[in-house]
Amino acid sequence: PDIDIDFEHQRREEVIQYLYSKYGRDRAALTAAVATYRPRSAIRDVGKALGFDLATVDAIAKGQQWFDGKQVRLERFDELGMETGSLAVRQLIALTGQLIGFPRHLSQHTGGFVLTRDLLCRMVPVENASMPERTVIQWDKDDLDAAGLLKVDVLALGMLSAIRRALDFIGLRRSYDFGMQDIPAEDGATYDMICKADTVGVFQIESRAQMSMLPRHKPRCFYDLVIQVAIVRPGPIQGGMVHPYLNRRQGREPVTYPSKDLELALGRTLGVPVFQEQVMQVAMLAAGFTPGEADGLRRAMAAWKRKGGLEKYYSKIVDGMAARGYEQAFAESIFEQIKGFSEYGFPESHSASFALLVYASSWIKCHEPAAFLAALLNSQPLGFYSASQLVQDARRHGALVRAVDVMYSDVESSLEDLPDTPAVRLGLHLVHGLRSASAERIVLERAKAPFDSAEDLARRARLEQPEMQKLAAAGALHSLAGHRRQQVWEAAALHVPPKLLQDAPIDEDDLELAPAPEGEEVLWDYRATGLTLRSHPMALLRPRLERYRLKTSEELRRTPNGRTVRTAGIVTVRQQPQTANGTIFVSIEDEHGATQIIVWRAVREAQRQVLLGARLLAIQGRWQREGEVCNLIAEKLADLTPLLGRLATESRDFR
Repeated sequence: PDIDIDFEHQRREEVIQYLYSKYGRDRAALTAAVATYRPRSAIRDVGKALGFDLATVDAIAKGQQWFDGKQVRLERFDELGMETGSLAVRQLIALTGQLIGFPRHLSQHTGGFVLTRDLLCRMVPVENASMPERTVIQWDKDDLDAAGLLKVDVLALGMLSAIRRALDFIGLRRSYDFGMQDIPAEDGATYDMICKADTVGVFQIESRAQMSMLPRHKPRCFYDLVIQVAIVRPGPIQGGMVHPYLNRRQGREPVTYPSKDLELALGRTLGVPVFQEQVMQVAMLAAGFTPGEADGLRRAMAAWKRKGGLEKYYSKIVDGMAARGYEQAFAESIFEQIKGFSEYGFPESHSASFALLVYASSWIKCHEPAAFLAALLNSQPLGFYSASQLVQDARRHGALVRAVDVMYSDVESSLEDLPDTPAVRLGLHLVHGLRSASAERIVLERAKAPFDSAEDLARRARLEQPEMQKLAAAGALHSLAGHRRQQVWEAAALHVPPKLLQDAPIDEDDLELAPAPEGEEVLWDYRATGLTLRSHPMALLRPRLERYRLKTSEELRRTPNGRTVRTAGIVTVRQQPQTANGTIFVSIEDEHGATQIIVWRAVREAQRQVLLGARLLAIQGRWQREGEVCNLIAEKLADLTPLLGRLATESRDFR
């Protein structure tokens, strides 16, 4: 069997070392994962083998986007002006199609451990891993069940690290150890925040789909969160269970059960199967499965994605339920849900453990926003949102955030002004290109005595000129050198002097430069740290955007349902879930907040290049409001990226 255990990052490494020390490298090893060809990698290898020049191969591969599926799209060649009828292109398409899904190389699983009683090398080939003191077996992880080997997944869950850091910050502020057990249960203010979908950064319920669901579901207790975690998954979605549950939850339709027997299995979820165990219970109670057959169904669900094998259960489920008087539509929906669970579905126990982290992270965000932000920044990469979006959200909620500064910043982000209203001091770790060892030397030397100049900093912390320039670009020398241009000027002249001269004073005439305009400062911020505490780029562009009658996100929130509107924002997330039937969900951000855009397949195909290439996107469409849930249904798109100039923005794209 498989056993999954989530740890925070640091603890995970300790557990891996413990397993090796307990079992020895002859009875414990990491499992392998066979990496298979996907469209882009297949295009690159086949193109090189056929003699295409590297620039053409790269352009073809990049044209194959994340939402195009597993087949190479002919339209991508047309977009590049390539003749799809030529022999070379036809060969490339044919061979690429054959190669997709074929094993490419053997890699190491992120945390899957095989443990055995006897010598592992007598059962499976073992080789040294790329990391020192690690070994890996030469079999794919998906084949272990057939061989009867035990696999324990020692996984790293970033939110565990974030919550631990946040609890430490709260303990510092309150002057006593503060743990998970000290978080008040069933806090009303926390549930109010969740019901408003104010969940940027919290665990599991931060995605666009979850945030759209929250105002409809309105969780008011812990078990509501258990359901919330589990219901926005392929299983319930493909089985058509989401809307029936919501309608029953909101009182729009009565709570009914297909039979008295099924009330036992479905009573806790208003007659709608949500959890994996419920589907198995339905199979036993309504289709006549024995417990052993239900367990076989569970195993088939777990293996269906890679092996198939669910088809043999179709007739037994559908015919068995029909023979016992259940409607054909209900039986079909149960089977569709089983297929969905084989993509990704939650057992109730798994969902309950995740719901605990949902509540804890939500309570911290609600009541300790500064600790929450600092913990998230120190746990990146994590979740849907970049550091910039997390900072913008925290500041909109009243959190005080202070810039990186060599006179005050620690290596990681920290809290200041304890125990009063705390402020977040951004850490040196956010400065792009600054080595962690250099950041540690800065903090260590500052603890001995404050720096009195940029020159003093460079000499004592042994910083080379490129690192001083990176600190200056991030504005981190403000307390020593003033505004950014002055920082860059002073950093440009500083080198680490020979050891003999490191303590010798240097007397130079100061050159005073004029401060940079706000736009230039914002540009430096994004380049150097990926975020800014100055004006939002959209606020600087607003005077130019007003001539196009583009509404802000704040104005949109006051707009009635059904109006045709225009808006624009920086693209932060593009997402196409597997259950979305080709629809892409885009999140854009302006100076007032985020707006959710729905792009149907037809619009996606008609304006594909704009949708994928725009960093600053303008949208015209129909405003859709259902209670507190608001979306803009896109009809026309425009790329306004040139207005950003040299500002580097980045979106997170998800399947």
